[in-house]
Amino acid sequence: MSDKKPPKISKKHYEKKLLELQAELVKLQEWVKHKQLKVVVIFEGRDAAGKGGVIKRITEKLNPRVCRVVALDKPTERERTQWYFQRYIEHLPASGEIVLFDRSWYNRAGVERVMGFCTEEEYEEFFRTCPEFERMLIRSGIILLKYWFSVSDEEQEKRFAERINTPIKRWKFSPMDLESRSRWVQYSEAKDRMFAYTDTKESPWWVVEADNKKHARLNCIAHLLTQIPYQEIEYPDVILPEISKEGYVRMPLHDQSFVPDKVSEWIDND
Repeated sequence: MSDKKPPKISKKHYEKKLLELQAELVKLQEWVKHKQLKVVVIFEGRDAAGKGGVIKRITEKLNPRVCRVVALDKPTERERTQWYFQRYIEHLPASGEIVLFDRSWYNRAGVERVMGFCTEEEYEEFFRTCPEFERMLIRSGIILLKYWFSVSDEEQEKRFAERINTPIKRWKFSPMDLESRSRWVQYSEAKDRMFAYTDTKESPWWVVEADNKKHARLNCIAHLLTQIPYQEIEYPDVILPEISKEGYVRMPLHDQSFVPDKVSEWIDND
């Protein structure tokens, strides 16, 4: 990570640029549908590095039938007996789809390794298999992008404290977060080895400096848009027809159940 800190973007400028990028993401989405492309984007990184935040901003304006998020829970007993990559394969995109993996098969190279959830043999086999597995995906026509969110230990500590002390964020904090702090060096070593084996010419890792959340979101989305050539789809003009209400009698309002207008109450009480 660079020692030189860039100037912070203002909230107004951030929101303006984010909206511009989201408009481009919609164009990309329509291009993916039009050209029947298959796109996989992997988001990995330290706990509290901001992966969820950028995923949220990417999907915010998109069609969930085209762009979906995959965030798998720990494997079931049955899944533990499968080929390691098997449970991820069923979530890969069909033509015209974008899949965002909020953590992925790289769990084996990170948390499973550090926490002892896999054997040494399984860990080494992952590195033998993963690069070829990703080459297979690419040869099949899948566009594969991999982002690693890098956050300093000072910033991670700050975000963990915010999660602990903010009621609406408390659910984000887990016992695994404590382990990630106490095993910082082991996670760093695991990440370095993961890059050594899987940062390939065909499928490179793109590192996102994430100490500043706003910068990380904009930088990641802007880069993503450069990795898939796309064009804006021209749509035919649409003329809305007039509505004919002839013969329609609306049911009495008193026969319907309405949600109470709490907003008016709040406004009156302010």
